Amino acid sequence: MNIFEKSERLGKLPPYLFKEIDRKKTEALSRGVDIIDLGVGDPDLPTPSHIVEAMKNALNDPASHGYPLYSGMASFKEAVAAWYRKRFGVDIDPEEEVCCLIGSKEGIAHYPLAFINPGDIALIPSPAYPVYNIATIFAGGESFFMPLLSKNRFLPDLDAIPEGIAEKARIMFINYPNNPTSAVADLAFFSRVVEFAHKHRIAVCHDAAYTEMAFDGYQPPGFLQVQGAKDVGLEFHSLSKTYSMSGWRIGFAVGNREAIQGLGAIKSNIDSGVFKAIQSAAVAALKGDQSSVTDMGDVYCTRRDIVVKGLKDLGFEVESPKATFYLWVKTPEGYASARFASRLLEESGLVVTPGNGFGEPGEGFFRIALTQGVERLSEAISRLGKMKF
Repeated sequence: MNIFEKSERLGKLPPYLFKEIDRKKTEALSRGVDIIDLGVGDPDLPTPSHIVEAMKNALNDPASHGYPLYSGMASFKEAVAAWYRKRFGVDIDPEEEVCCLIGSKEGIAHYPLAFINPGDIALIPSPAYPVYNIATIFAGGESFFMPLLSKNRFLPDLDAIPEGIAEKARIMFINYPNNPTSAVADLAFFSRVVEFAHKHRIAVCHDAAYTEMAFDGYQPPGFLQVQGAKDVGLEFHSLSKTYSMSGWRIGFAVGNREAIQGLGAIKSNIDSGVFKAIQSAAVAALKGDQSSVTDMGDVYCTRRDIVVKGLKDLGFEVESPKATFYLWVKTPEGYASARFASRLLEESGLVVTPGNGFGEPGEGFFRIALTQGVERLSEAISRLGKMKF
């Protein structure tokens, strides 16, 4: 027997989408290809300077150098509660209803370990951020996929979930504004989710990483705004997209105190919390001037308009999103997602994400991340226009 034989749990994992994209990109770069990367959603804009300065100041304070509390410093949790109240009008107890995360991905990945037993079911949207399914597998659970279809505005059809599945489900993941489809949800949809969760005693996990990346005056709602939502769920937020802090690795969960306690129990046994200086920078982000959020939104909005127009002029079918920095674009007729993405990379040096990598219902689409400047985005459209499909 190989002493390094992989566990059954690892054997169940699908190939991690972005790892495969990185491999193909590296191969192209080694051939000298001028790559325009529109794949992974990593903000290219710098972290606002006042946040960086707060980090610098905290680094010089010896009090920042010791172990943090796994759940977060009191000042951070208080800043989260104040931000949430101001943004969504919902009162959050900073001590009992907030947990600091090493990025929202970490919290989402660990949450099922607290509430999923082997064989339990999690309701997972598809296409979706891969971590929902991966986290369920790590916890020994089984994923039931809820298709996100254009005819349903990329919202899950709750009525289509079999009664037997709903009765066995322990967790439901939702994500709006949505990655990868860029779809948005309203409070009426969240109300239906809360009703469904109450009926079937399901814990709702709302991944809200993109609520602050919205355009044209649109303000995405929060899940906890709905009456009864805090009784059944929690919401994950990330500073990565909102403040262009993806490499800093900090986020938070807010909501039901039992859910927060369960997540905290997992974290206290796995990690030692977020570096205090990073938490201090996050406090500056949450409590400080929010004009940088608006300014960054304006940049992405300009990029959106340029690329959407360019794609439509070339005959692609794409909607102009109200939020996120993603475009969810239909592949040309006759092209599977992976084949189309491979051809773009091989012939034009363009990296996009094939829709089927997010789940089977994503077949026939590809995702563009607007994480390049206007000049490079215009060049991408130019290269695309020279190809024949």
